[in-house]
Order: sequence, then structure tokens, then C-alpha cells
Amino acid sequence: MSDYKHTLNLPETDFPMRGNLPKREPERVARWQEMDIYRRLREQGRDRETFVLHDGPPYANGSIHIGHAVNKILKDIIVKSKSLAGFDAPYVPGWDCHGLPIEHKVETTHGKHLEPEQARGLCREYAAEQIQGQLQDFVRLGVIGDWDKPYRTMDFANEAGEIRALADMVSAGYVFKGLKPVNWCFDCGSALAEAEVEYQDKKSDAIDVAFPVEDADTLAAAFGLDALPKPAAIVIWTTTPWTIPANQALNVHPEFTYALVDTGNRLLVLAEELVESCLERFDLTGKVIATARGEALNLINFRHPLYDRLSPVYLADYVECEVGSTGIVHSAPAYGVDDFVTCRAHGMDFSQILSPVQGDGVYARDLPLFGGQMIWKANPQIVDTLREANALLAHKVITHSYMHCWRHKTPVIYRATAQWFVGMDVKGADGRTLRERALEGIEQTQFTPAWGQARLHAMIANRPDWCISRQRNWGVPIPFFLNKASGELHPRTVELMEDVAQRVEAEGIDAWFRLDPAELLGDDAADYEKVTDTLDVWFDSGTTHRHVLRGSHPHGHESGPRADLYLEGSDQHRGWFHSSLLTGCAIDGHPPYRGLLTHGFTVDAQGRKMSKSVGNVVAPQEVMDKLGADILRLWVASTDYSGEMAVSDEILKRTADVYRRIRNTARFLLANLSGFEPERDSVPFHDMLALDQWVVDRAAQLQARIETAYAEYRFLDVYQQVHTFCSRELGGFYLDVIKDRQYTTQADSLARRSCQTALYHVVEALARWVAPILSFTAEEVHEHIPGSRQESVLLETYYSGLSTLDDGAELGREFWEQVLDVKQAVNKCLEDARNDKRIKSGLAANVTLYIDDPLMKTLEKLGEELRFVLLTSEVTLLPIAEGPTAEKTDVAGLRVSVVASPHAKCERCWHHRKDVGTHDDHPDLCGRCISNLPDGPGETRRYA
Repeated sequence: MSDYKHTLNLPETDFPMRGNLPKREPERVARWQEMDIYRRLREQGRDRETFVLHDGPPYANGSIHIGHAVNKILKDIIVKSKSLAGFDAPYVPGWDCHGLPIEHKVETTHGKHLEPEQARGLCREYAAEQIQGQLQDFVRLGVIGDWDKPYRTMDFANEAGEIRALADMVSAGYVFKGLKPVNWCFDCGSALAEAEVEYQDKKSDAIDVAFPVEDADTLAAAFGLDALPKPAAIVIWTTTPWTIPANQALNVHPEFTYALVDTGNRLLVLAEELVESCLERFDLTGKVIATARGEALNLINFRHPLYDRLSPVYLADYVECEVGSTGIVHSAPAYGVDDFVTCRAHGMDFSQILSPVQGDGVYARDLPLFGGQMIWKANPQIVDTLREANALLAHKVITHSYMHCWRHKTPVIYRATAQWFVGMDVKGADGRTLRERALEGIEQTQFTPAWGQARLHAMIANRPDWCISRQRNWGVPIPFFLNKASGELHPRTVELMEDVAQRVEAEGIDAWFRLDPAELLGDDAADYEKVTDTLDVWFDSGTTHRHVLRGSHPHGHESGPRADLYLEGSDQHRGWFHSSLLTGCAIDGHPPYRGLLTHGFTVDAQGRKMSKSVGNVVAPQEVMDKLGADILRLWVASTDYSGEMAVSDEILKRTADVYRRIRNTARFLLANLSGFEPERDSVPFHDMLALDQWVVDRAAQLQARIETAYAEYRFLDVYQQVHTFCSRELGGFYLDVIKDRQYTTQADSLARRSCQTALYHVVEALARWVAPILSFTAEEVHEHIPGSRQESVLLETYYSGLSTLDDGAELGREFWEQVLDVKQAVNKCLEDARNDKRIKSGLAANVTLYIDDPLMKTLEKLGEELRFVLLTSEVTLLPIAEGPTAEKTDVAGLRVSVVASPHAKCERCWHHRKDVGTHDDHPDLCGRCISNLPDGPGETRRYA
């Protein structure tokens, strides 16, 4: 027996089967850095249309987690896909650097009694250190960006830009100082933005408290009585006993009906529909003796149960008749937004509002009964004191959803303090309020997913004024001078802010805190005091569109510095999206973005939140070290980011299996391009074999769908379509079929070169399709493709070498779809025959296809080459009527019979052919293989 292996065109490639990503990816990162890939992309895209994705800055504190990885990978996929589509797509990463978490970290390490300037210096150092650690991990993920020059909100130019943004809003009239209840965290010692508040369960004392009537005759008249037959009181229900010392009014709904209930010892005023449930809760019996509309109770005075002062009734539409309540709300204007608004509307002056709770949660020492106590600890004593005063009607501990600081996870309160606000309903120069501008801007914005629009709209429509001031050291200052006598801003405030901005641009925020007012105000300095408040960190990040996109990193765009896309987690509807919308509309009259994309949070396979205590945390650093960044990137692309994104070791393992399938497909394509030089050996599309034309056409169709999917941010579709193409069209059909032709025909034959041309086109396209997702692997594939090309796949655009079949082509798309269906049906029959031990392999079989006339006309077009498509040694076509007992298939009009070939096997092509052994010079070969030997005439193939 002769050895004919040397006559075969066996696959050969240096592209390794194993990715070994944890080792090779860092080498690839170093290569990208060496070639300065980001600058190369900018140079290449200089004259292209620009697409700007503006980075929402992560906070410069701690190592990155899986949520950070998801966010940065999604951004990187978009930026790379836009570059692939022919845009200039710059990506400037950023960091949020000011704020309490960093200041708290410094205080924990160095103590709370640092000099302010020293504290700020340590905060700046800490933030810079954290940024460096996070940056290295982002780069390791394969994210391409301006890592040499990211933006940082603590950069002097950005701090100055933020002051200028504030000046723009002051100039437009949106900024004012006011006393209002704001979210207040005792641990932060500062006001909180809406986005910094989350809701968690909390145990609270729910109490019903009686306020004795002061104006008894007026109350009697309201209920249509000549006089009250006995003492009377109005009853409130609250879950915040600590607010009772600050009570200053009582609220009833003007349209509700209220009842005067005789309970024996006294009369109680309650909402009529709640009388029965209240009496049951109070463990009392009673009888309604009169009713009145809420509006009749307006301004009737009751007495505070603990202090010698009055609590008048004010009408308020926000009062509800919830089960468990009394239909009357006690009003402490310093500790409730509705309370504050109602009391102010009834003429209560700021100076009259009682605010005994200090910034640390402790009552002022001069508060009778409870002074010097922490409010949470004072609750039981307040309850006991009310009981002793015969004012407590019911007490129960309940668990309910309550506001908590998202940093400290501790309860927060509403607390009235003098703060700086951005007015939502202040009218601008165009006559529109900021709220109106923002709502119009939302309608102009493209949301992905679409439900984000309604969510953000509801938040803006119902939000209060934005409290932008904080009482901290580490933040951009609010550089105002206030008149000591009037409290008014200096008349040259906007001009002075520019002077301050120039100093901050040179020296940082310390320039303001060091500033002697006389340097700017001259002789007026004695009449003014310098504000020491700092800006809310959401103002920091929310104004980056002004001082990054048109400042530190200006990007040319047809319609100005407006970003094409902001992309963050779904919580940023109340965070960065929100603050950016308000500042953009206040400064420019429109949002700073055209589109918003949100992604969900990561959870484990059971849908649980990631938690170290549960042990279900997936650290991106560990995934990169064990599996590689490309596995993490592929998982992100394969997950529907519009909802929760489940990740676990098992899920990542399955992702790695899919990765191997894609990698092995690429390796097969490359291995079969051995000896192929595109410039020399490519076959024109119209001269290629029909099956090769089909696979190139298939790739062209797929590329069009992939382009659309990337453009619409449907990365799951890209993943699914590429995976299906690799496993079905290629792995399940084309690559199997072409093996015989690729291996056995002559090296330079049309049959082989046509096949190699198709493989070349497919792998060129495939490497680019997956480059935004599998960046490391795509680069590796790109390097192994023969022919000349760009230095990096990331510099390429979509492959333009794909051709398509004419709609009227005889062996067109519909034809090959039918053939593919037949092949899959025959494969199943061959598998059954192998399982039954009737054959050893498909090539050891002869099959007979019993088919109806339409299918007969289709398959006859392939002639003798049908056997190469079906991977059998022989195929016979007969009318379906002649095979009533043949195996039925899922293809209409097709039955199949499989028998073992009676002929010997060709040792070169492994087909079982009748003529094997009939050739004296090559007794082990079939006649086809003899013709395909190097010195033979060669085989002619037309279709497959």
C-alpha cells in the first residue's frame, strides 16, 4: 500500500487551537500600546463623520467590579463597531473624583480633624491612586480609549469648567438660596441628592397621637353643634415620633369627610371612613355624633400634646385616607417636603420654622424634654412621654420601606437647611421653565431600551428643586459672596465667578478656599462673607458635557458638542442622565445627548444580587486571569443587557464553549488557506463554484444584518447570528462539504482556489464582525490571514470584498436552502444507520433518495456532485412512489434508504467506489483520485 498523504492539501496553520487568553491578551495589550492604536484610529478617522460616546465617569474609589466591566465593555463594543462602520469614534474615559466616599476614606485613615487644605490634598492623592488601579483593569479588558489623557473631574481645568457651568446657570436665573427640607445623612453630615438615596426596610414606632382642641367653640360650629359636650382632640398617625417635638401644624384634606366620635371620656376627630379601623386600633368603642367636610376645619387651633404652643389645621391635598392612618397628618415643616410647602403657603416665615435636629442627628441641647439625644434613641422616650401625657392612643412597631443613604446604608431624614438650589420651575429667557425644557428634551432623545423614556419623564415631571450644595471639604466650591446684611449675592457674581475660575484653573479648588475676599472685592470685602459650601458631585459629572466635550477633549461634530450617546446602568435615570439633562437644558436649552442606553445590573444564576457574604461575587480580574477578557466580553455580548445580567462560573464556562466553537471555525478557515495568496490566487466571484458563491453570498447577507444589529446596539443578535453561521452554515454544512474538494483536488486547481477564495472572504469578514466583541481573538485571526492588510483589525472597516448572488440565479439562495434541508435530513438517516451498525461512516454508505418531482428537479441540477454535498459514496435519485418503505424524513417529498457500499475504500479520499482496485499503477485509489495526483489531468468540479 502506497502513502498518498503527500499528495493531499492538508490544512496547515500557525494559529493555535487553544486561545491561552490569560497569557496572550496582556501581550496583545502591550502591542496595542506600542503601536499607539488610539492615536492611529484618530488619525485614520480625521475626515470621517464623528460619533461621540461620552463616558459617564465611574467613581475613583476601590477596585472595579463586574458591573464596571459590563459598562466599559458595552461602551467599547459600541465605539469599535462605530469605527468598523466608518465613523471617527473617539472614546475619552473619565473619573468622578470629588465627594464624600473619598473624603470619608481619608478621614478613616488619617482622622477627622485634619486641616481642610490637608484633607483636600490627601483626597486628591487617594483619588489619583484609585484611578491608576482601575485604569489598568479597564485596559486589560481590551478597552481602547484615550488612556494617556483621560478626563478627571478633579483636574484643575475641569474644576474651573464646573464653576463656569454654574455661572451660566446663575446668569440664566436658575440658581437660588432657600430653606427647604432636603435629604440629609447624619453619617455624611451633608445633604444628599435624590440619586444618593435608596430604600430599605426599617423598623419604626407607629403611633397615634391626640392633639387636644384649643378652639372648642369653633370646632363645635364646624360640626354643626352648639357646643362640645366633652373634651375633644384630633388624632394623627405617624411613623416618626422624633418629629413630634417639631410639630407646628395639622393637615386635613378639604374634600374628605371627618367625624366627631364620642369615645366616652373624650371626643376624637377622625376621617369618617377610617373610624371603625381606628377605634379597633385604639381598643375603644365609640359613636359618630357629627360629621363635617375637611374645609370646615381650616385654621382651627389644637394644642401640641407636649409643649405650650398651638398647632393650627391647614388644608392640604396630599393627605390620604390609607388603612392604618387617621386621615389627619401632623406637620413638621422642617422635616417634610409637603409639610414645608403647606406651612409656607399659609404664611409661615422661615424664621418661624422649628428645626431642633442638628446635622449629626442629635437634638439641640435647648430642646425641652429631649435635648442632646440622638433622634433614633429618643423615639422610645417620646412615646413614653406621650403616654404619660394621655396623648398616646396606640403604639406598634412596624417594618416599612424607608430612605437610606446609599453609601452608609443608614436611615436618612428630610431636614430643612439653608441650601443652594436649581429651580425646576424658574422660567428662563425663552419663557420656559427648566422642567419644561427637560421634558421637551426627553421627547427628542432616543432611548435604548425604549421604556427608559417614560421612566426619566416621570422623574423629571415630579422632582423637586435640585439641591446642589454640600457641606464638605472635598468638592468644587460654590464661589459666591453674600451680603452680610441682606444675604443677597454680590451684584457682580457672574463676573467674580470667572475670576475665581481662572484662579482654580491655575491652582485647583484650594485657590478659592485660600482666597482673601479683598483680593476680588476690594473695599466691599467687609460687607460680604465667602460661601464655603461645595457642589453636589452629580453637578460635577452632570456638567462634563460642558468642560470635557467643549473643553479638555473637544470633538468636532456637525451640530456642536452634543454627544451621540450616553450609556450607563439603569440607576442613572436618577443619576448622571438626570443631572446631565438638567445642566444641559439650563445651559444650552437642550439635553447634552441624542441617545441614552441603559443596561441592567449583574446578578448570579439564581437572580440574586452579588454579595461577598453569599459568596456569589464574580470578580472580573479573576475571570481575566482564568479564562481571559474575551470570554468576559463574549458573555456581555451574549446577554440581554436591557434586564438583569446573570453571571456565574457555570455561565462563563458555557460562554467559553461557544468561544471555542468560534475560534475553531476561524482556525479551520485559516488552516485551509495554506499556500493561498489573495493577490495571485483569488478567483472572481462569477467564476467560483456554485457552493462557494453561495457561502460568500451568505456572508454578505449576514454582514448586512450584523451592521444593522451593531447600529441598533443589538449585540445579542450579533452574537447569535455569528454563532449560528459558524455552527450551522459553516460547521454544519459548507466546511464539511468542501473538505473533500479542498484536500483531494490539485493544489492549484479551480476547484481548490475557488474554495480558498471563499474561505478567504469569509474569514476576512468574520474577523471584523467579531472585532468589537472578541477584540483579542479577532486581532490574532487578522494576523494569520494571508495577503496585505492594516496593521490591526481595529483599523479596518467592514469587509468590502463580499459579493451577492443575483435574485434570478439558477443555483441561488432558495436552491441551496432546499439542499441544506435535504442534507440535514440525510444526516439524520446516516446517523441512525451508524447507530444500528449498518454502516461505519457516511462515506461507507450508498443512499437512495425517493423524492417528489419538484425536489427531483432541484437535486438533479447537482448531478454526480450531489454525493459530495451529502458526504456519501453514492447517491441515487428515484421517484418517491418507488420507496414506500424507505425512512420518512421531516422534508416534504423525501424518503431515504441507506445501505453499506459494497465497494472498496479509496485510501486517498476514503470514498467507496466501484473502480477501486482496477488501476494497476494505483490499486488503492479510485479513478478520481488518480486524476487528481500532481501529474494527473485534474478533476473538474462545477457545483460543490
